[in-house]
Amino acid sequence: MPDTIKKFLPGLSLAVLLALWQFASVVMNSAVLPSPFVVGKVFWQGCENGQIPFHLGMTLLRLIVSFGVAMLLGCALGILLGRNNKLDAFFDNWLVIFLNIPALVTIILCYVWFGLTEAAAILAVVVNKLPNVVVTIREGARALDQDLLEMARCYRFGTRKTLQHVVWPQLYPYVMGATRSGLALVWKIILVVELLGRSNGMGYQLHLFFQLFDVASILAYTLAFVAIIQSLEWLMLKPLDNKAQRWRR
Repeated sequence: MPDTIKKFLPGLSLAVLLALWQFASVVMNSAVLPSPFVVGKVFWQGCENGQIPFHLGMTLLRLIVSFGVAMLLGCALGILLGRNNKLDAFFDNWLVIFLNIPALVTIILCYVWFGLTEAAAILAVVVNKLPNVVVTIREGARALDQDLLEMARCYRFGTRKTLQHVVWPQLYPYVMGATRSGLALVWKIILVVELLGRSNGMGYQLHLFFQLFDVASILAYTLAFVAIIQSLEWLMLKPLDNKAQRWRR
């Protein structure tokens, strides 16, 4: 019985949230907080006229490209710094500096230096995300079990086999941590990038709705993107997590 109840808790939680939203909307009775029904109607209309799919698709395309580049470079640099103390000492201050530069500053500089182009937009997102990935993976590389690495050398695993069977299982929690936090961070940065220098995407649309004080459309577009990110979590990240963690059972 407890397991059965646990399965219904996510749906119950969502129902309570919607009920509280509806209650607050009725109490306020203002366009500042439209009801879930109004937001749902705006969302459906946006899907019918193709506006939400188009702008959501452009934002997702930028997210996939920038996130992929940041993760690949970040994992490579993080492992390199985590396993090489001299390089780590040399570049540590660089990481601290880039971690503390506001995202808005990086975005503006990229647009000023490289123009209002798609490449500049992607570069701004990558530069903002890269230091976080490097720091996370670096900590994972530092924490690698030296005894297991020595065993791999003794049994002559080779580079590929060592990475696959010794390094990757230990780094995986750090990679997933960087992935989950990265998705949440990157899409927020992309919205600012689109707001400042793109003529399409979720950020561009949210800026227009802000000027029109259209809260219903703001919420509809926001919920659409959150739903996509949550779907990625359920359909891709969790299955990958379960598959990669099978060796622990």
